[in-house]
Amino acid sequence: MRYVDLAVIVVYLAGITWFGARFRSGQTSLRDYFLGGRTAPWWAISLSIVSAETSTLTIVGTPALAFAGNMGFLQIVLGYLLARIVISILFLPQYFRGEMFTAYELMRRRFGERIRKLTASIFLVIVALTLFYTFEGGMTAVIWTDVVQMSLYVIGAVVSFFVILHKIPGGWAHVAAVAGAAHKFAIFDFRFAFNMDFFSRTYSFWAGVAGGCFLTTATHGTDQLMVQRLLSARSERDSRAALMASWVVILIQFTLFLLIGILLFVYYGDMHLAAPAHPDRLYPEFIWNNLPTGVAGLLIAAILAAAMANLSAALNALSSTIVVDFLHGGSVRLARGATLVWGLILLAIAIGARHSKSVLEAGLTIGSIPAGALLGVFLLGVLTKKPREKAAMAGVAAGLTAVLLVSFETPIAWTWYVLIGTVVTFLVGLAASVGQASRPVLRRESERTAAQPD
Repeated sequence: MRYVDLAVIVVYLAGITWFGARFRSGQTSLRDYFLGGRTAPWWAISLSIVSAETSTLTIVGTPALAFAGNMGFLQIVLGYLLARIVISILFLPQYFRGEMFTAYELMRRRFGERIRKLTASIFLVIVALTLFYTFEGGMTAVIWTDVVQMSLYVIGAVVSFFVILHKIPGGWAHVAAVAGAAHKFAIFDFRFAFNMDFFSRTYSFWAGVAGGCFLTTATHGTDQLMVQRLLSARSERDSRAALMASWVVILIQFTLFLLIGILLFVYYGDMHLAAPAHPDRLYPEFIWNNLPTGVAGLLIAAILAAAMANLSAALNALSSTIVVDFLHGGSVRLARGATLVWGLILLAIAIGARHSKSVLEAGLTIGSIPAGALLGVFLLGVLTKKPREKAAMAGVAAGLTAVLLVSFETPIAWTWYVLIGTVVTFLVGLAASVGQASRPVLRRESERTAAQPD
């Protein structure tokens, strides 16, 4: 452990905490605390979306995917674009009809109070994972510290790319030759067959587009973590611009981290080094052991920046869901108290989950299990008129059950989980509504008959 690197990390943490806490003075209402007063520009919200979407899982996990495989993960990123188009058309117009603090208020309007609490509860279960600046500054602090932190870890990745490239004799020409021969630059897998082998392949074109589209539609269209950012925009148009621009940044970012993994593959091969026993240690260990003093500390701080950005967003979204959807509003003081409690809960969760294998795939898998039910019930509310509360709840229960059975009992890849959960939730909710819509009509008919004079 080098003291200069540790000093850089400590200075960064102190600086970003101070920066975020400065936004405290502007928090006078729940609108300010949870939506940033709707004053943030679209480009800042866009970078904040990328920052929350990225997280430490992306930084440490993505290079490991390319190191062990290829660039096939980009097939999922194509699905991210399709999802953003769907969200812009289906969900954003709904969210900007009146002032809403959470995504689940839309469910209250369509299905009633119980279904709002059910969908909000699903969100509280799936969001896992500082505390101080979110506690102090609310959503304004989250957005602007996200901008700073995203800039830091992207700059850190660019620096890492060129440092690793400099350490490889022969430079990029040698990397292209070695990685090309090993098929490391391969992206697309168009193989199709309606069998279990097809559905068990995580990174195919079909699984990538379906998985990326449905997962991102769920996370960015129904998950309070992302919807809160979209609701913080000055207008629906700004929200749409932020959402679409974020995909361009995400594409560049994932490409950069995958290329870092390929560079490390060539470097380890040339140096005859053994890969770390834990794949997710590949990139952080290289940074700490090979980069100059001070630079290593800065890049480790960049990884911490991603963790802080993700955590800050989660804390603000969790507290807004509790205060608005379960406690039906309150004061900024209550919102800060909820943020503090969730910080302690997530700390306990993080300690218990520290022994996961591939953090990126583990996170995506866990997040995909309940996301389909959440997306399915939102689509049921937006695309149909007949289903009522009980039908929606039946759909959610069926969707969750179906995905749990698939995940535990079959080899089907996680990229299909959200699609399966969405379809089951939607169809069961629709089927359960048969007969529901006719009963109110029958009651009105009987009431009309009883009201007629003899």
